[in-house]
Amino acid sequence: MKDIIEAAWENRELLKDEKTLTTIREVVEKLDKGTLRVAEPNGDNWQVNEWVKKAVILYFPIQKMETIEVGIFEFHDKMKLKTNYADLGVRVVPNAVARYGAFLAKGVIMMPSYVNIGAYVDSGTMVDTWATVGSCAQIGKDVHLSGGVGIGGVLEPVQAAPVIIEDGCFIGSRCIVVEGVRVQKEAVLGANVVLTKSTKIIDVTGTEPKEYKGIVPPRSVVIPGSYTKKFTAGEFQVPCALIIGQRKESTDLKTSLNNALREYDVAV
Repeated sequence: MKDIIEAAWENRELLKDEKTLTTIREVVEKLDKGTLRVAEPNGDNWQVNEWVKKAVILYFPIQKMETIEVGIFEFHDKMKLKTNYADLGVRVVPNAVARYGAFLAKGVIMMPSYVNIGAYVDSGTMVDTWATVGSCAQIGKDVHLSGGVGIGGVLEPVQAAPVIIEDGCFIGSRCIVVEGVRVQKEAVLGANVVLTKSTKIIDVTGTEPKEYKGIVPPRSVVIPGSYTKKFTAGEFQVPCALIIGQRKESTDLKTSLNNALREYDVAV
């Protein structure tokens, strides 16, 4: 399968070949069932299966636009919607939408929200109201994506690594995590934290600041911050993220964001 996808990626004329079309559709079906992933844990690291992501991208040009009617609602798109939620053991509140090719594990709750093709959402996770899970994003077990959270996808523009939110994380309201950032196990992001690959993530808990980019260490408690940067026109404040402490072992993994931040006297 990998060889066929890689060949079609280099030569789009192969999208006229029936074997290539069948393979692309098989990959997307396996993504939908969770038997194949764009990225998967490998010890403490993650292995990115870039060829699988390429298959997702190649799926778009081989699909035809069609009208989809769901009750009084009408859609016009190339992608089917995910179905059979009762059999999957997934709770889906009206106005929540997941595309075919996204995997939702048993016990996932979708409030009115959106999960895109290629995404993987593991068991016990809540995708709260108006949260979005972008294409190919990897969301772990028992994660809470709060209201309005934006988890970026990797289709536009093409990027090597998806966003990864590991088990037990709490992502606060209106947070944005994009460009393949990895939030490690049980971390807490306070409301409005924005993380891109270039965002400075500064640990200010010690006597000297420690800087990260693209990764939030396990159990970190993170809030929005800023630092001074010199430009030709003068000095200005640039957004960053501040690690202000560690989530305590005694804290219930399902604690509210408020309680997690109040331990550090942060108003929410």
